[in-house]
Amino acid sequence: MTHIDYIDSFYKHTMVPALSPLTLNGLVQVDVCIIGAGLAGLTAARELLKAGKSVVLIEGNRVGWGASGRNGGFVSDGYAQGLGALERQLGVAQTKALFDVSRLGTNYVQQAVSELGARGVRPQEGWLRVSRYSNEDRLQRDIDYFNSVYGTAYGYWPKERVREHLVSELYFQGMEDPEAFHIQPLNYALALAQDIRQRGGQIYEGQQARSLEKSSGHWTVRCEGNGHVQAGSVLLCGSAYMQDLYPKLERAVLPVATYVMTSEPMAHQLSRAIRYAGCIGDTRRAGDYYRLVEDSSRLLWGGRMTTRRSQPQALASMLKKDILSIYPQLGDFGVDFAWAGLMGYCLHKMPVLREMEPGLWSATATGGHGLNSTATIGMLAAEGIAGLSDRHRLFEPFDAQWGGGPIGRMGTQLVYWGLQMHDWWDEWRS
Repeated sequence: MTHIDYIDSFYKHTMVPALSPLTLNGLVQVDVCIIGAGLAGLTAARELLKAGKSVVLIEGNRVGWGASGRNGGFVSDGYAQGLGALERQLGVAQTKALFDVSRLGTNYVQQAVSELGARGVRPQEGWLRVSRYSNEDRLQRDIDYFNSVYGTAYGYWPKERVREHLVSELYFQGMEDPEAFHIQPLNYALALAQDIRQRGGQIYEGQQARSLEKSSGHWTVRCEGNGHVQAGSVLLCGSAYMQDLYPKLERAVLPVATYVMTSEPMAHQLSRAIRYAGCIGDTRRAGDYYRLVEDSSRLLWGGRMTTRRSQPQALASMLKKDILSIYPQLGDFGVDFAWAGLMGYCLHKMPVLREMEPGLWSATATGGHGLNSTATIGMLAAEGIAGLSDRHRLFEPFDAQWGGGPIGRMGTQLVYWGLQMHDWWDEWRS
């Protein structure tokens, strides 16, 4: 096993002790082999073990090492693709069915944190989404529609209330989701891993899966060194980090980076600017997202998007500039941690959850709305593999379509820049 450490992030700074890694030697035979120990793979493993299946997870790095342990930590209903676009494609009934299973994912995370007594996860309720231009009538109509059709409990915030809690002249009206919450995602992943180990599952870290071989009645996953796994079913959860294993899926998942930073402790400065303890984001197509952490003494901020895999040298100053454009009263604060997270993203902005061929499944591409959807697709993949339900078929319209390779990545970047221009135009004309 290759020794790999976690990147230097706020989450590593506050992580609980991880399990001692296991080394894969020789042949291991199980019912299900899962490739990728991020949140989708961990959720699927936990549910398969509950269903009586024997499970092995193969992870090329560490548990929660990728996007699962680097994201903003937001947990809320829905997907990266908006409900309006889904309604136009699928109709209201199927869109509502998809939204309902996304709510199961949100509830799953909440219940798992409680059941596992997950240390260091520290859930905090509420998500306030604010507009950067006056949009009172439309926002109120949207809230009324979502609450009546989808059974949500969204609340409308007028400009005065928004600015009482978020002291910025750039913010106008807002929408609060009281059922959303934020967590420390790496510690949540480690809690799931510990539960999997206690239930008899095996997690092999630092083991790159190198090939998939189909035989009569089973699959063989060959890893670095002499380790290999023989399983009746294989579940692919490697997202943007999976390479040269199953090209059809890899070509569909575009690697998209987003950036996150955490400030130095500055409780006094923050109390003059941010007085909301839950998740915060704006309604722009290419918006910022942030939250207070460590007893409201630090600001964790995420934003921007690129298809480059490399991290900008000036990442901290770039994000700090974004923050000060909204909250100039924070002054010249220090940045203790800044990092990039690489998420898997499909052109249709939905997860790829399906049986790719007999016995070979995928549950991946949750970029853009990750934590609840990792739980949703992990649960439904486990149900499908175990033969307990066919709810995974709700995702049949979202195939592993080719993402366009380098041209597709360029196109995704151009789309993002176009969204920024639309946002700027909306603010300017308001």
